[in-house]
Amino acid sequence: MPRLAAAGVAVIAWAGLSIQFAATFGQNGSAAQTLWILLRFFTVTTNLLVAILFTALAVGRAVSPRMITGVMLAIMLVGIVYMLLLRGLLELSGGALLADMLLHKVTPVLVPLWWLAFASKGASQRTDPLLWAIFPALYLPYALARGLSGDGYAYPFINVAKLGWTQVAINCTAIAAGFILAGYAVLWVDRAMARTSVR
Repeated sequence: MPRLAAAGVAVIAWAGLSIQFAATFGQNGSAAQTLWILLRFFTVTTNLLVAILFTALAVGRAVSPRMITGVMLAIMLVGIVYMLLLRGLLELSGGALLADMLLHKVTPVLVPLWWLAFASKGASQRTDPLLWAIFPALYLPYALARGLSGDGYAYPFINVAKLGWTQVAINCTAIAAGFILAGYAVLWVDRAMARTSVR
């Protein structure tokens, strides 16, 4: 059952990425350019991690529970930031609208549900929330560098040209604090569920 459920998550993540790729490719006609555009977005890179990780789980590969939890937190960040800061900013239709739903709404719900139901509990350590934060922390300078180079800012809350460095720093600090707090909340749930399963 865990492998079958993981396969379902993987299929949805790959489908969302494929539909988004097709929609973006239809606008520029270049596969390389499409890939370069899409890799600007934390949503895309995180859903790609989900797709790869859950494909591995579906075929029976051993994956560290701590890695699964870190990816789960990252995709939760995608969903929460979308709902709070990005929802409704763009008028979407067709494939782009479907991809938006799969990548921003469906996988951010399915991955935590899979984690709650099937992931091994009790392996997480006290320092893990800080380790889990490394991935989004590395994404930020990459996204800023692309924006500053004239490639376009992936998200409005990191748009230095419009907001200035002070506001962007405030935005990113708030998101980082929320992510780390969520990490410690997940750590508590992980340990509580592990204790319950032992009983």
